Amino acid sequence: MASSHRKAAVRRRRKALLKGFRRTTGVGAVPGTIDPNLPVRQCRIRRLVYGGEEVVEELLTDYEQLQTPEPDGRITWIQIMGKPDAALLHQLATAFGIHSLALEDISNSHQRCKVEDYGSHVFVVSRLPRYLEGANLVTEQVSLFCGVNFVISVYEGDEIFDSVRDRIIRSRTRLREMPADYLAYAVLDMVTDHYFPVIEEIGNRLNAVDDEIEEQASHPQRSEIRALRADLLLLRRTIWPQRDAIAALMRDDCELISNSTRTYLRDCYDHTVQIIDVTETYRELCADLRDFHLSEISYRSNEVMKTLTIIATLFMPLSFVAGFYGMNFQHMPELSWQYSYPILILVMGTIAGSLLYWFYRKGWLE
Repeated sequence: MASSHRKAAVRRRRKALLKGFRRTTGVGAVPGTIDPNLPVRQCRIRRLVYGGEEVVEELLTDYEQLQTPEPDGRITWIQIMGKPDAALLHQLATAFGIHSLALEDISNSHQRCKVEDYGSHVFVVSRLPRYLEGANLVTEQVSLFCGVNFVISVYEGDEIFDSVRDRIIRSRTRLREMPADYLAYAVLDMVTDHYFPVIEEIGNRLNAVDDEIEEQASHPQRSEIRALRADLLLLRRTIWPQRDAIAALMRDDCELISNSTRTYLRDCYDHTVQIIDVTETYRELCADLRDFHLSEISYRSNEVMKTLTIIATLFMPLSFVAGFYGMNFQHMPELSWQYSYPILILVMGTIAGSLLYWFYRKGWLE
């Protein structure tokens, strides 16, 4: 039963890797086009406005409630949870001046990690990894807009920024005193932190496979190693562009990112470099485990062949003696001896014992 579940999980991973992606807009569409036929979905929208000692949080029930934030020094954080439809995207463009190319990237949620500076706002795409049921690793897009006094986060999954929101609601935290770009950093840092549990899970599975191979190499372990290599390849394809995106935010030509926030972005950059190092190490470990698995199977096969060869070698002279005296000749001198049978058995036993002793002295029986 466990073997069938493992095979089914491997097939799901293989299909997820091979299915690729599909754009919602057709070939030759004007850049920035949003497909009007996007399915209408009810997204949950939370607005959090804070500044100084005041924090106002509310759930928006209508897209029309998305309005341009007031330039009074307060920070507005719009959290969109779910896949936005065309109406919501157009409302974002109207209320916050979001560029149409960025809206198109939101509607096609297969984007690689990147940073786009549109002058009035910075658009950041990040990928958040997580394991689904059946140990199936996926990466989901997190889109982030950072303006002078607003931040907009778009994530198709459940609420993942509760800890950041709680830090804002609690008084006397750095988030309440810093500008909007620091809030964008906090969201990016949380997305980066989601890589560490995934890396730890892969490390635990690699250790388990190593222990299983030490005990006995089998075919399910090869499937597990292949699945782990696929997961590490997916992480590698995700974390390298994310490192480049964070490096782009740290450059001086991005005016919406303050120098104080760049100091914290360096810490986020260090985390991505650490994840890259561990990912590359685990990929090499997967290759070593695959070679170790093949060598263990070859070693056990050689051990079986050695045992069979020793048995066959023992019976070769015995078969010769038995075949020699099994010939149907009437005038064989040993046939008339009274003790010919026990003497022949003794001779055959002596031959077999001598061969075993010789194999032992050669070290072939270890």
